[in-house]
Amino acid sequence: MDSIRIIGGKQLKGRIHISGAKNAALPLLACCLLTDETLTLGNVPHLADIITMSNLLGKLGVDISLNGTSGAGRVMELKAATLASTTAPYDLVRQMRASILVLGPLLARANEAKVSLPGGCAIGSRPVDLHIAALQKLGAVITLDNGYINAHAPNGLKGAEITFPMVTVTGTENIMMAATLAKGETTIVNAAREPEVVDLAHCLVAMGAQIEGIGSDRLRITGKDKLHAAKHSVVPDRIEAGTFAMAAAITDGELELIGAKMEHLNSVAAILAEAGIGMAETAEGLMVRRIDGLNGTDVMTEPYPGVPTDLQAQMMALMCVANGASMITETIFENRFMHVPELKRMGANITVHDSSALVRGVPLLTGAEVMATDLRASVSLALAGLAARGETTLNRIYHLDRGYERLEEKLAACGADIERVKAAA
Repeated sequence: MDSIRIIGGKQLKGRIHISGAKNAALPLLACCLLTDETLTLGNVPHLADIITMSNLLGKLGVDISLNGTSGAGRVMELKAATLASTTAPYDLVRQMRASILVLGPLLARANEAKVSLPGGCAIGSRPVDLHIAALQKLGAVITLDNGYINAHAPNGLKGAEITFPMVTVTGTENIMMAATLAKGETTIVNAAREPEVVDLAHCLVAMGAQIEGIGSDRLRITGKDKLHAAKHSVVPDRIEAGTFAMAAAITDGELELIGAKMEHLNSVAAILAEAGIGMAETAEGLMVRRIDGLNGTDVMTEPYPGVPTDLQAQMMALMCVANGASMITETIFENRFMHVPELKRMGANITVHDSSALVRGVPLLTGAEVMATDLRASVSLALAGLAARGETTLNRIYHLDRGYERLEEKLAACGADIERVKAAA
């Protein structure tokens, strides 16, 4: 299994191109199931999760072609002219929780779907019961049997008012996709507002869907008989941009994040400003640098437009070397402090109590051998390694490869002493 070796203490300086967002690309790939015509997606990131979703779509009968190797030049064409299957098998779905996103489109298009209960990283409960209850309101008959969701809508889906008791990104996306082919009007109340949800809505509109309220917490979708071909470019990854912003901050460096959008990172910019980090718009993206030392500040994760849970681990790594103390509170997932023991191996001073972590800044972290436990935890350890004295070896980086495209190459190009160490054959 590959690992990453980092010699810390190097200032990062330069430009990093932000890839397309994984969390936008996955539902965009799934929405190709809603039409028998070609969906063309640009700016698709080259990630393990994208490969997993592509393999799943291939099993369902989607023809996929790929042009370009990375970045904005990477284009995927997907055509589900006919569905070879309506079953999403366990061996693929277990690899990634986002596989649940095929449930709504399959049910809307074929009036049936059999989808394995999902797997993925163990960062807490991400129940699919919200998806199931919403689809039942649209008229689906659903049973759980032998680890599979069996869904049928013999007379098609029918519009309804769906009120989510809590904000759910994939739930909003699944129901929004299903509703585009349902009869009548569907209203989603307490809809997720994340940029990735907005990006999916814009793609669906380009395919002929009628969606009102895009970007708000109340969506109104009028179902159509059919959707058609479209071209769409995946929105830049705000989580990757936020991660590299913290890489600049933790190394006392200066990075221009090409393609990053301030409108997607306002809450992050506000937290970094409190910590003494400047984030300013440029003609091509965002410039990030320290302005006034590095000071501890409190962080609480919230649904968008709040601080993303997907940046909590990275912010904790940054606060480990800040002056003073910080309180980091996780409100989205209950098991998302699994990186704490690994950061403590590097000399971090962190005390966890329930859903909060008290981080007392230390003058210097020291390199160590550490192990990734999930996607965002893995990159937080890489950030800590960039700031640490000595050598850090990050193991189990298959987590990292799920969500970051060429991380070590992008960092090395800006001065980091970092390399991927291939596993022995």
